[in-house]
Amino acid sequence: MFGDMNNTDRKTMDIYLKDYVIPQLRLLDFRGSFPHFRRITGTKVNLLTFQFDLHGGGFVIEIANCIVDKTTLLWEDRIPVKRLTAHDLYTRKRIQSNMKTNSSLTEDWFRYDKKHLLGFGNIYLKVCKDVLSKFDLMKEYWDNGYINEQHDYTK
Repeated sequence: MFGDMNNTDRKTMDIYLKDYVIPQLRLLDFRGSFPHFRRITGTKVNLLTFQFDLHGGGFVIEIANCIVDKTTLLWEDRIPVKRLTAHDLYTRKRIQSNMKTNSSLTEDWFRYDKKHLLGFGNIYLKVCKDVLSKFDLMKEYWDNGYINEQHDYTK
């Protein structure tokens, strides 16, 4: 059951993400601290946020784009670029383990609580490899995906 996850599993998943996935984001010039990252490329900001399952055992990645001096915010607040997250924008793309569905049920997310379904080996490393396998999809969206640009905010 998803709710049976202990805090140690989440901490272990965080360690693996920080050891295997975050260094790859840094190579792509992303800045920020876990779970929120951003990259400024000219006039565009690329965003990535790890969103964990409230009941434990899984996460999804949300990515978004916006113009450096303009953005669409969920609230009327003005947010500095260095504090902007994917959750602050209306339009974002959800990256999950099962990208073959338009839904985003938690069972489609990256799961580290289903050790018995993924066979032998290190489940945390397998999840990280699954995330890394989605990097081309993320790069495509950051390069060519929707760009939020309706409300001004201060830098």
